Amino acid sequence: MQTPQIMPIDVTGVVTVIMGSLVILIPIAGITLRFAIKPIAEAMAKIREGQRADREMALLQQRLDLLEQHLAGMESEVHRLREVQEFHARLKAPGE
Repeated sequence: MQTPQIMPIDVTGVVTVIMGSLVILIPIAGITLRFAIKPIAEAMAKIREGQRADREMALLQQRLDLLEQHLAGMESEVHRLREVQEFHARLKAPGE
């Protein structure tokens, strides 16, 4: 049985071929990835935009609720002031 003979490898030739191939393949891979990732990035941006809009809407709803509470408090104050004013008017006019 014969042992297989190992041939010498030209390392500089192999490195040159690999580097030459990478010079061409890396930009091609980058362009391909850009086109592949762009729709995903846009979809993620839209999702974040929607979440931001939801948070802004919730914040606006809270502000509106607080304004409504404040308005209700002011209306009750005005009602009480009218009652006090009527009471003072009745006190000032005892003959009626």
